[in-house]
Amino acid sequence: MTANLSDADRAFWTRFQLATGETARPRGVDAFGDSPEMMDELLALVLSRTKQATASLARWYVDDPEGLPKPGDLWLITDGRGVPACVTRTTRVDVMPIREVDAQFAWDEGEGDRSYDYWITEHRKFWRREAAREGFEYSDDLDVVCERFELVWKPAPSE
Repeated sequence: MTANLSDADRAFWTRFQLATGETARPRGVDAFGDSPEMMDELLALVLSRTKQATASLARWYVDDPEGLPKPGDLWLITDGRGVPACVTRTTRVDVMPIREVDAQFAWDEGEGDRSYDYWITEHRKFWRREAAREGFEYSDDLDVVCERFELVWKPAPSE
């Protein structure tokens, strides 16, 4: 996976390793959302530790040689311009139909008013955009990967 890192990503990961003593490589580089503005907004929630979960369609992992995320995976999270901003660690992964996601998970995602109604409304919009882009039909019966994570490291303001 490290071969896919940009020079900026590699430099950021090295700073993370030096600061924490971590020796593992990142599972991947990612951002939350599908627009630069959304990515910046959701990153701010991660950095404030408000957002501690994310949901992605299971179908997105079908061709991933590493499979689904798993507890312990480290992720380099970027802002809406692709600039590295922090490192998260997956703590729990559950796969279920979208219709079975509960209010606690919606709260843990930390978005909007943190209610289930907000969560399902906004995620349906997001996944319908993805379905239109990727050519599949959206349904609440699609499997979703509910991933909980913790913020492991963000550079100090002076770094």
